[in-house]
Amino acid sequence: MAERKPVIITPQQLEEQRAYMNEILNLPQRPRSYYVVTYGCQMNAHDSEILAGMLRDMGMDEAPDRENADFVIFNTCCVRDNAERRALGNVTWLKEVRKRNPNLIIAVCGCMIQQPGMAEKILKQYKFIDLAFGTTNLYKLPELLCRRLNADRAVVEVEDVDTIAEDLPVKRLRRDAAYITIMYGCDNFCSYCIVPYVRGRERSREMEAILAEAQQLKDSGVKEIMLLGQNVNSYGKGLEGNVTFAELLRRLDAMGIPRIRFMTSHPKDLSDELIRVMGESKHILPQFHLPVQAGNDEILHQMNRRYTREQYLNRVRALREAVPGIGLTTDIIVGFPGETEEQFQDTMSLVKEVGYDSAFTFIYSPRTGTKAAAMENQIPEDVATDRIQRLIALQDECQKKAMARFVGMEDEVLVEGLSRRSKTAVSGKGRHGVSITLPGSEADIGEIVRVRVTEIKNNTLMAERT
Repeated sequence: MAERKPVIITPQQLEEQRAYMNEILNLPQRPRSYYVVTYGCQMNAHDSEILAGMLRDMGMDEAPDRENADFVIFNTCCVRDNAERRALGNVTWLKEVRKRNPNLIIAVCGCMIQQPGMAEKILKQYKFIDLAFGTTNLYKLPELLCRRLNADRAVVEVEDVDTIAEDLPVKRLRRDAAYITIMYGCDNFCSYCIVPYVRGRERSREMEAILAEAQQLKDSGVKEIMLLGQNVNSYGKGLEGNVTFAELLRRLDAMGIPRIRFMTSHPKDLSDELIRVMGESKHILPQFHLPVQAGNDEILHQMNRRYTREQYLNRVRALREAVPGIGLTTDIIVGFPGETEEQFQDTMSLVKEVGYDSAFTFIYSPRTGTKAAAMENQIPEDVATDRIQRLIALQDECQKKAMARFVGMEDEVLVEGLSRRSKTAVSGKGRHGVSITLPGSEADIGEIVRVRVTEIKNNTLMAERT
């Protein structure tokens, strides 16, 4: 596929959207409350923060739930089939809510809608939906909603362009931690993955814009930032000069933000420079999400992953040498077309060899438009289900062994909230990305607390304060 340049949304275009916000504020029959339902990854979660920021600036308050909102947005995912089915099932449920609230406005946006022809298909099948828009024109929500309110008919807009929009309003989920998107899209075209078709080609934000956003967050009291991209390791593509993800991390580390995380990384782009920066840094946390997907070279080739098992293991060894004790997590797909039992066993043996702290495991889900969906030898559901159950059992064993290294270790926890099991305990993430529960109260939320890990309980570390 030919390379295409991103469309940079101009300040004038954003001012036009601000004008639509003001027009909505003056409409007597406008929605007064909203609720955003989010499916999928951290990229979608951050998109929902932007949607919420725009809705706030249009004079709406966040409703406590969907049933009591005037405007409900479903921000969808299409990476796996069950995510689509869940989203559409919940949208259908809102049809009954509208009977009690005739003025309810329902919108569907995100990756599912960005698929070719999907918006029209959904509006034809679900005639009660009012708005449908894709990932690349999220910034136009004020205009689209204004059109719907003024015309009282469904509005659909999905643009086949790759956009970058800076300075959009954001209503962040937390005060102490924040997402920063550093790049959009993906150029890898793994044979099973729909992301390049719904998120567009890779385009990176200017480094200075990212650094300015990070400084603003630090000044506001944010203690942890999560850098987001479909493949953060290839950050810098298309920008002028020698811009790399390693250099971005080096400059962010020098700013003194207490905790820096990032995801997701592609193994083929994990450079020695990036590994070296992680080993030398003061604030980049010692954890790494490195999706392997499979442990067999032929399956990796069919997936178009562009690395071998040994190359992947080489990157794991390099990370562990540079950052001793680093927390490693991964993604694994079982039941890829043509996968034999022997090839599946190669994945099992790799999981044993690496010893991940945790793994997100999935049964292969055909996505229309991807190369793998047209492959022969699709694996029967019962075979794939048996394999994933065995993989989960193995990973549970490996996780217990991996977590044992933390017992007796001192760590720092950014407290996220009260424990669900005790009124006198709080929980959050340690530096390695593992959940830790410790004695505490509501006053600790948003604070970084020094602890000593005492035991493992149900895949959670228990700790005492030091």
